[in-house]
Amino acid sequence: MKKILAIAVLLFCCSKLVMADDPEWLTDFAQAKRQAAERKLVILADFSGSDWCGWCKKLDREVFSQPEFKEFARENLVLFLADFPRAKEQSPELKSQNRKLQKQYGVQGFPTVFLLKPDGAVLARTGYLPGGAKAYVEHLRELLSKAH
Repeated sequence: MKKILAIAVLLFCCSKLVMADDPEWLTDFAQAKRQAAERKLVILADFSGSDWCGWCKKLDREVFSQPEFKEFARENLVLFLADFPRAKEQSPELKSQNRKLQKQYGVQGFPTVFLLKPDGAVLARTGYLPGGAKAYVEHLRELLSKAH
């Protein structure tokens, strides 16, 4: 019994270490811009309906939650989520920020993904693409190479 408990504790601790290494999705756009400027990185802004949009869920499941994307993001991106959920609670300030950004960037459908300069200027616009994380990372690399 003690062995099983020790193994369970070890697995739990290891899973926490792996999850702690995941890149963070910011929800404060000003913070994302600051981090991008400080780290000299591009912002990946995901406009999503995370709890109702099928294509958004598919993009998250097939790409954003995969190790290939996470590894690329850690080195190359500041991740920002502008979420428009139907069931999840959000503060009035967050809802207001996301609506303003939706209008500013002309987002009409979900998911819409932007690559942005640290000042918020658009480098590229994309969305869901089939093929999984590896193909999506290659797509992002191509967009970044064309933008620079």
